Amino acid sequence: MKAISKASVSVMIFTLNEEMHLPSCLDSLDWCDDVIVLDSFSLDRTELICRSRGVRFFQNRFEGFGSQRNWALENTQPRYPWILILDADERVTSELAHELKVIAEADPAGIGAYRVRRRFYMWGRWLRYSSLYPTWVVRFIHRDNVRYVNRGHAETQEVKGEIHDLTHDLIDENLKGIDEWFERQNRYSRKEMEFEVDCEKNDFRIYELFSRDPLKRRVAIKRLAWRLPARGLVYFLYSYVWRRGFLDGKDGFVFCQMRAMYQAEVAIKKYDLRKKMNIEPTVNK
Repeated sequence: MKAISKASVSVMIFTLNEEMHLPSCLDSLDWCDDVIVLDSFSLDRTELICRSRGVRFFQNRFEGFGSQRNWALENTQPRYPWILILDADERVTSELAHELKVIAEADPAGIGAYRVRRRFYMWGRWLRYSSLYPTWVVRFIHRDNVRYVNRGHAETQEVKGEIHDLTHDLIDENLKGIDEWFERQNRYSRKEMEFEVDCEKNDFRIYELFSRDPLKRRVAIKRLAWRLPARGLVYFLYSYVWRRGFLDGKDGFVFCQMRAMYQAEVAIKKYDLRKKMNIEPTVNK
């Protein structure tokens, strides 16, 4: 990677047992002189790697991705107002680093955050189609203008100001293997199920499917998808056929199956909970 001068950017990395990914993530941050790692009490060499690399290391009990990000913003004293949020299995290209540096130096008024496309790699290759690229995530934020809310297994942002798009991609490559992937999806599907059941206590407004606000429209589409029968099969057909996952070859076929299994798992866990507690979704209005 071509070295660039240090940028006025802080980077926050969130970890749990990430000795496998952390070195390559840190290697991609040689342009930054304020790297903060917030760890959820790892049992591997995560802390040792951080100490040896000279990054600032903190630990906090994990209660949710949103809560963990808020804790980092409020307790680690980032050196710079512009902050890049990373997971340990992600890497920053030199092109993206330069783009972040330029934005931070300009410090544009009225912008609270930037979205970046995440480029997902598995089995040593970019799964461009089956990963539904481009998937946009809010990752470059102004520390005074963004706070987080837990949402299922993930989080969402509350942003003061406009959200703009970055030009260059973020690389995402998990190397822990297929068993760990399924273990993680099992945990995530439980959280997602609980979130969906909670959301379904409120009315689903069909007219929001046609909202001019893309965020409202996206939420409405997701809520509609939650109610579809054969949810896993529908997702597979969407990702493999409609979004052309077949262009990724056999890897794409397998990955679309994996993602479809996750959707089916959420639906099954929701069904199981309703049977146990006699819960039914709110009737549409």
